[in-house]
Amino acid sequence: MTTTATIDPPALTGADRCDRCGAQAYVRAVLNVGGELLFCGHHARAVEDTLRPQTTVWQDETAKLHEKEPVDA
Repeated sequence: MTTTATIDPPALTGADRCDRCGAQAYVRAVLNVGGELLFCGHHARAVEDTLRPQTTVWQDETAKLHEKEPVDA
């Protein structure tokens, strides 16, 4: 019996940058052939249909774009 462990990639942070434009990355594409690409929401949507079938992980954190920052009292 062979067991394959799956490790979720870490959450994206403000230090992660889009490989296309340098904006904050909200999507990580882990490629089938190895390596990963990071994209802002705009560029992720532009390449998703073509690139997603070539990935093992499509980590989409674009929902963070709509989160509100907590207001200090």
